[in-house]
Amino acid sequence: MSTARQGLLLPALAAASAFAVLIALGTWQLERRQWKHTLIDALTQRVTAAPTALPAKAQWGELTAEHDEFRRVMFRAELVPNERALVYTLGSRLRPDVSGPGFWVFAPARLADGSLVVVNRGFVPADRLAALGRTGLEATIVGYLRWPEARGWFTPQDEPARNVWYVRDHRAIAAAKNWGETAPFFVDQEGPAAPGGLPRPGPLAIALPDDHLQYALTWYGLAAVLAVVFAVWARGRLRAAGQGGR
Repeated sequence: MSTARQGLLLPALAAASAFAVLIALGTWQLERRQWKHTLIDALTQRVTAAPTALPAKAQWGELTAEHDEFRRVMFRAELVPNERALVYTLGSRLRPDVSGPGFWVFAPARLADGSLVVVNRGFVPADRLAALGRTGLEATIVGYLRWPEARGWFTPQDEPARNVWYVRDHRAIAAAKNWGETAPFFVDQEGPAAPGGLPRPGPLAIALPDDHLQYALTWYGLAAVLAVVFAVWARGRLRAAGQGGR
C-alpha cells in the first residue's frame, strides 16, 4: 500500500464511523415517526370514542397512563363547595380554543360512594378570574382521564399561599389543600358548560409534534454531504501525492 493510501486509512475509518452514526440516527427518526403515528391514531380513537362510565374505585389501581390516558368517561358527581385551585397556563396544544395567559381551574368532585376525583373544570383567562362561577354544583361530567404532569427544570415553584400552581399535578394540589385521598388520575372536563360560562371546558384534539421525517432527512442529508466531502478530499490528497511522486 502506498504512503498516500496509508495516510487516508485513519480519516477513512473516522468518516465511515461518522457516516454510520448519521445513517443510524436517520433510521431511528423514521422508526420514531412510525411509533408517533401509531400513538396519534390510538389517542385520537380514545378522545373521539363515546364516553364510558368512570371506572369504579376498586379498578383505579389497574389504570395506567399508557393504556388509559385520554379515555373519555362520564360520571355523576358534586363539586365540593368553595374548593378550587388555579394552575397557570399560557395555552394548550390539546385545546385549540385556549390561548394566552390564564388558569386551569381544578376542583375536587365527590362521587356517590364518597370518593374524590379531581376535575380540571376548564380554562379562565387571567383577566376574568373575578367572573368564575360558584362551586358546589352537581352535574353529569363528561371528560378525559389524565395523569399528573412532571415538573420541568425551568418550571416555577408553586405558590400555595396564592392558590396558584404551575404543574397539573392534582395529587400535589390535593395534599397542599387537604382535600384528602383522590383518584390517581384527574379528569379534563369536556362538558357541561359552567354557569356563567367560566371556566370554559372543551373537547381535546390530539396534536402531538411530528417532525421526525424532517429530522430523518436532515441526518441522511448530513451523511450524504460527509460522503461527498470525504470523497473530494481523498481524491485531492491522492492526486497531490501522485503529482509529487513524479
